[in-house]
Amino acid sequence: MNKNLDDKEYQQFRSFLEQQCGIVLGDNKQYLVKSRLAPLMARFDVGSLSELVAKTLSPRERQLRAAVVDAMTTNETLWFRDSYPFELLKNKLFPELAELRRPIKIWSAASSSGQEPYSIAMSAAEFKQMKPGALTGVSIVGTDISNTMLDICKNAEYDSLALARGLSPERRRKFFNDSGHGMARVNDDIKRMVTFRHLNLLDSFALMGKFEIIFCRNVLIYFSPEVKAKIIKQFHQALNPKGYLFLGASESMSGLSNDFDMIRCNPGIIYQKK
Repeated sequence: MNKNLDDKEYQQFRSFLEQQCGIVLGDNKQYLVKSRLAPLMARFDVGSLSELVAKTLSPRERQLRAAVVDAMTTNETLWFRDSYPFELLKNKLFPELAELRRPIKIWSAASSSGQEPYSIAMSAAEFKQMKPGALTGVSIVGTDISNTMLDICKNAEYDSLALARGLSPERRRKFFNDSGHGMARVNDDIKRMVTFRHLNLLDSFALMGKFEIIFCRNVLIYFSPEVKAKIIKQFHQALNPKGYLFLGASESMSGLSNDFDMIRCNPGIIYQKK
């Protein structure tokens, strides 16, 4: 029977999720847990949500635990979300970085199903078309905690519903190849600019290398203030001098870090490493 969790079960699950990936569930979010985890019941042959959570708490259930974290961390996204970060790339950051005359590395720190890193790559391609030879090379790394999402990213094929969310007809024609049945795949020129890898933002970023720009938008809102501060400190270490950090429109660095200068743009805000 797929019933709701009682308070004790919900508190146990909240603790598990925060420990595994830093996400802090608010009070009375049982409905969210139920909607995300219900599809796993048949897959793992359990009869109730309570049983599923009980098995999830067992360290022996590695496959189930991974599937649960996967389900709870999957978020919807869209192409060129909020638009202003991508305009800032083309109008401010790429012209600045072109002066460095070296390859530019960008990190999309929560790539979800790939729309953000591929949107960054398309922005770079549009800038290079406007200013031929201005950027010597742009490489983008997309990371996510969800292996299911990373598989979608790497496949780079999207259905008509996903394609309709934020993607103009012009960009679809320019950067996608139709693959039949309403599906379209990101073209090879854009795909070559982007690589993907698994990363839990609670882990060390030391092996990621150094970047000119990091995107981590609409992710920190799920973490506790202590975890937010730790992640921002690691982003600071992963940025080259004067590197830039994009947060979500509703996210702020206030009270979390003094290592960045806030730059007000019109519209939007970006943070630059001091």
